[in-house]
This record gives sequence, C-alpha cells and structure tokens, in this order.
Amino acid sequence: MNISPVNENTIIVYFSDTVNLETADKISIAVTALRRRLSTHIIDVIPSYTSILISFDLLTIDLKTFMEAVNYTLSLCEKRKVKSMGKVIELPVYYGLEVALDADHISAYTGLSFDEVVNLHSSMSYRVYAIGFAPGFAYLGNTDKRIEIPRKETPRLKVPMGSVAIADRQTAIYPKQSPGGWSVIGKTPVNLIDFEKDNLTEFEVGAQIQFKSIDKETFLEMGGCLFPEESDFKKEEACHYK
Repeated sequence: MNISPVNENTIIVYFSDTVNLETADKISIAVTALRRRLSTHIIDVIPSYTSILISFDLLTIDLKTFMEAVNYTLSLCEKRKVKSMGKVIELPVYYGLEVALDADHISAYTGLSFDEVVNLHSSMSYRVYAIGFAPGFAYLGNTDKRIEIPRKETPRLKVPMGSVAIADRQTAIYPKQSPGGWSVIGKTPVNLIDFEKDNLTEFEVGAQIQFKSIDKETFLEMGGCLFPEESDFKKEEACHYK
C-alpha cells in the first residue's frame, strides 16, 4: 500500500498493481472505514480498481496530519483482516433482440449463439470494482472469458439508458442515455439513478450484482422501453418516470 499527495487537499492510496477480488475487498473495507472515522474531514472518496482518491477539507486538517490519519485508519483495517460483505443486488434484464443492439456482432466475434452468450452473462455474479464515467455507471467484473470482447472502434453517439453492455472482461449498465463504446447485450427496466438519495445510486464498490433474465412482457410491465438506438432522450426518460 502506498499513500501519495495529489495536490494540497487530495491524496491517493494505491493498494495493488493487480485487479483482483482481494484488492476489491481491501478497497471496499477501506472506503467504509475512512468514511466512518474521518467523516469530519473528508469531502469525497473515489474508489477505483486498485486505488482510492480522497479529497479533504483544509479548513479542518492539514495534509500531513490527514495522511497520518488515513495511514492509521488503513493499518487498523489490515490488522482486523475483515472480509468484505458487500450487498447483493439483483437486476432484471431483457436480452431481446430489440434492445440487444450488438447481438450479431457479439455472436460473430465469440463464435457463440446469442442464447449461449446470454446464458453465460446471466449465470455469473459480478463485483462492483469501480464507479465512474457517469453518475451510477458501475464497472462490473469479471465476465466469462468466452464472451470477452474489445470496445468498439467507433463508439455510439447514443446508447439508450438502461442498456446492459460488455467490453473486455467487464460488464456495465448505462444509467443515462450517453455516448459509449461497449457492446450492448440487453436492457434493464430499472432506473439506476435516484436524485433523492445521497449516493444517487444503489451501486457501491464491493457490492455483488446478479442479472436475472426476464421476458418482454415483464420488461414492459416494469416500465422498460423498446426504443431503437436513435431513441429520443425525452421519450426514454418518460418510460422510466411514468
């Protein structure tokens, strides 16, 4: 573990050079401990695959003292050797061809039928490794190696919100309509952003995500939209807020 200053009120903690479950557990435990013990000083905590970026209030503590406090807090985490008990979140996903915009591309690249791709994708539990790119956009891993696929050379300008996608050994859900270069495999009817919550989203680093395949009827009953790739933003929003 290495703690380094980024600027006068931001530091970064490196836990490892390798992305794995052990590192994810350490980061999840550390985030909880830091927020609990140093809440009066911390402005923001941003975890990633192998590190945590922490900004703090210079009006309440200086850089040197804060780094010492962080180091002490993390040393307590190491001594306890507590295993992360991240919450489990089940998300319904419709994998129909109307919303699986890259079904043909994925099958052609992997050599699998799309049904096989769906079975592999929905049969695994995924860890939230990081949250970024956009509010509520969680990087989940790891997918089965048989459906590993690189990012698109030319990203889409509009990926419909709720789209479930894969890239490399990762999977994710687009919480809002946005540009994106991941291959879309399905869509969830669940709205992933709640502006009345402190954290905006249910996702947190260390949580476990399980996708549950649903049929078209269930998808529509839950508020899902079968708009095409060029769907209008306002129409897309209306489906999730009706």
